[in-house]
Order: sequence, then C-alpha cells, then structure tokens
Amino acid sequence: MVTTTDTTGARTTASSPSDNSAPEQANRPPLKRTLLRGSPLAPAVILLLAFMAGPIIYSVYLAFTNRALRGEGSSSTALVGFDNFVAAFAAPEFWNSVVLTLVFTVVSAIIGQNILGMILALLMRRASKVVNAITGAIVIGAWILPEVVAGYLWYTFLGEGGSMNGILGFFGLPPQDLLFSLPIIAVSFANIWRGTAFTMLIYTAAMSQIPPEVEESAEMDGAGRLRRFFSITVPLIRRSIMTNLMLITLQTLSVFGLIYVMTAGGPGTASQTLPLYMYEQAFSYGQLGYGTAVALLLLLIGAIASLAYLRMLPKEDKS
Repeated sequence: MVTTTDTTGARTTASSPSDNSAPEQANRPPLKRTLLRGSPLAPAVILLLAFMAGPIIYSVYLAFTNRALRGEGSSSTALVGFDNFVAAFAAPEFWNSVVLTLVFTVVSAIIGQNILGMILALLMRRASKVVNAITGAIVIGAWILPEVVAGYLWYTFLGEGGSMNGILGFFGLPPQDLLFSLPIIAVSFANIWRGTAFTMLIYTAAMSQIPPEVEESAEMDGAGRLRRFFSITVPLIRRSIMTNLMLITLQTLSVFGLIYVMTAGGPGTASQTLPLYMYEQAFSYGQLGYGTAVALLLLLIGAIASLAYLRMLPKEDKS
C-alpha cells in the first residue's frame, strides 16, 4: 500500500500492484474445483486419444518399420528408419501415382467441380424456384450417393457395352471405351458429377450474403455481368472460394472407392492414384510399413496444398 499527500495536504492511500493481484488470486478457482468441473469430459478425451490419436501415432510408427503381412517382417517387426520413404522416392510406380493424383485432383476438383459449381450457383440465383428445386435435387442426389454406387453407375455408362455407346450408335458414331483409352479422364468426369453439389451449395450460401444494392449500384453505373462478377462477386466471396478449394482438394486426394470400382487403377497403372497404390502395396503385396509410408506422404501433399490455399488469402481474411 502507498501513502501520498495531495495539494490540500490531505493524506491519501493507493493500493500497490501486489495488493491488486491478491483478490485475483483469491477469486481464481482452485485446481480441485477445476478438475471436478472438467471430469465429465474425461471419457470423451480418453476416447479421442484412443481412437484418433492412437491410430495416427501407430501409423507413424509403422511407416518406420518393416511390418508385413507375409514374408520378412511378418514374424518380427524391426525399425528401418527412412528406408520405406527412400524406397518410395526411388520407385517409378510411386511417381506415376503422384502425377496421376495431381492430374485427377486438378481436373476433377480445382477445375471441374469448382468452375461447374460456381456456374450452377450463379445460374440458380436468377432461376425460378421450380428450376432451382429440380436442379438442386438432381445435383444433390448425385452427391449423396455412396462413392461405390456412383462408381458403378459410371462404369455401366462408360463401359464397352454401356449406355454411352448405345447413344453414340443411335447417332451412327463409332463406340468408345474411355475406361480403357482415357481412364484418368473417365474417373475425373465421374468425380466432377458426384462432387459438384458440394461446391454449388457453398457458393450459393456465400452469394446469398452479398447485399443486392451493391450489385444494383454497379449495374446502374453500367458494369456488365462479367465486370460485376470479377469486381464484386469474387472479391466478396474469396474466403468461401479458398475454403471450398481446400476442402474439395483434400477430399479428392483421398478418393478410393470411385476409382477402384471403375478401373481398379488400370489398365495397368494408367489410373492408379496414390490411395490405390498405397492399398496395393499394403494389402495386395502385404507391405504394411511401406504402404503406411506412402499414406503419410499423401497426408503431406494434402498439408502442403492446405498451406498454399491459406497463403493465398489476403491478410485481412486470415485474422
């Protein structure tokens, strides 16, 4: 406590910083009370550690071992350091899968789903309620289909004896077998068809937040549709655009069932993306350690893509 004298000669007292901290410490809940309040969360925390953190830690451990389902490494597991990662970087099949994964992600997600979802969201803003309802039902219906069912539908459509060749034959055109001649493009079409609804919903929600008077003012000033889109719509929904790109990129990197049902990664390795390569190495060849190392490299690619999207955001959107 500090004692001072004012201009009238009166003596006044003021509390020192140590005196202010005393009530704060007195009001602070004791550790026992805090633990009691947090005890209902203990089962959830234990389950999260057991079923989420546990498998992740075990996967990282497996990636540095020679663990296998058969042969050497099946009877006894030993640490091999970075050998699995070195083997992956030296394998041409691994790099073929990396290139196909990037092609599949860029064509079907970044270009296909993103642009088609944006176009549908723009068209639905000016369409009638009936058209919106029908379009939304069709697009969202494709989205809610299980991956395996969507893959089978596209297999029956694009296959040698499928519906597409029936349509081409009706118009006198030669039959096509895209699953054999252009398999990575065929599976990209299927992924666009299935995933566009997600992008459309995100952009529709983002555009609904744009005040109508902003666009009306720009239209009165003579701005055309393209000018309003690039100067008003895109800047106002840029955060939603980056969020959507990040989500569909991560989702597409891990697509497995759709490609496996349509082509099984073939013919040969022409459509073998990283998830299929990892599955083949881990379960067909029994190399669990090597397959887990490939899965961690796929996780690293997703992390790099996420950081790239975050860096593209303006500083004011990162706060």
